[in-house]
Amino acid sequence: MRKVCVFLPNWVGDLVMATPTLRALRHHFGGEARITGIMKPYLTDILAGTSWLDEIWFYDRTGTDPAIRPQALARRLRGARFDLSVHLTNDFLSAFLARWGRVAERVGYARYHRGALLTRRLYPPRDGRRYVPFSTLDYYLRIAAAVGCPPEPADMEMATTAEEERRADEAWRNLGIAPGTEVVALNSSGAYGAAKLWPDESFTELARTIAVETGLEVLVICGPQERERAARIEKQAGHERVRSLAGQELSLGLTKACLKRCRLLVTTDSGPRHIAAAFGRRIISLLGPTHQAWSDTHYDGDTPLQLALDCGPCQQRECPLGHHRCMRDLPVGSVMAEVRKALGAR
Repeated sequence: MRKVCVFLPNWVGDLVMATPTLRALRHHFGGEARITGIMKPYLTDILAGTSWLDEIWFYDRTGTDPAIRPQALARRLRGARFDLSVHLTNDFLSAFLARWGRVAERVGYARYHRGALLTRRLYPPRDGRRYVPFSTLDYYLRIAAAVGCPPEPADMEMATTAEEERRADEAWRNLGIAPGTEVVALNSSGAYGAAKLWPDESFTELARTIAVETGLEVLVICGPQERERAARIEKQAGHERVRSLAGQELSLGLTKACLKRCRLLVTTDSGPRHIAAAFGRRIISLLGPTHQAWSDTHYDGDTPLQLALDCGPCQQRECPLGHHRCMRDLPVGSVMAEVRKALGAR
């Protein structure tokens, strides 16, 4: 029996963009192989309900639990005797641990001085010393091809569990949203950094305008770190059809199930954008400092909005010039115009 382990991405959006690669691996190795995903614990809900992995191991090099720290993972790898490790992360440590754990074949990009630790090396395209931007989704699929997988469609894919749907039903009841109601979701989060955030005042104005003009329900989604922002947008919008998840029991599973039942998502370039795409929802993405080539999901239902500035797109977590114009100057009217188009397209 072929035994494969996959070092999975550490960010929500990147993990969603890795789903075509996971699907390719399962199709290639078949049901007889045992495929183990190695991931951070907080991401477990993202792949819940899918069937590409036989097992998930938790790993966090900075975690407080010794059982998921590097030394413990190396021992576990050694005991499992894996035939192949697939490295979707670029870090040196994952390749070192796979080598230390005696994984026979180790496939990934030769970056961050780890080339000698890999048995099969890929090299991202360069223009001189600079990397040429191309989609993270394709970046992962190239690894699948190097393993021997046939070409796989780039469609991202997710699922929800019965428990996640139950939690969404409960949230809908708590918020007074009737089943089957059309909902527009807003996502103001940006775990990557402040440079990706659209001002709360802009989201507030947009939420109020959508509720007044369309008569649809507006739901501000959030994670635990964004509760305060989501609650503030809901309060300042001052409209009965603008609600937020701030008062609910939050989880990535709840976010998945809520986005699955929404008609449209207006979002910053963060994880929910990719989740909504995987469920085939209409999306308006406010990209700011994001280079569109890096974040391209090959999804026709996603409308990117980005101001053309001399200083961008810079790909920085914080605005290097301190003015944050790429997001602050993005007009609510321009976003609302795209909302009208999206809601008019069935």
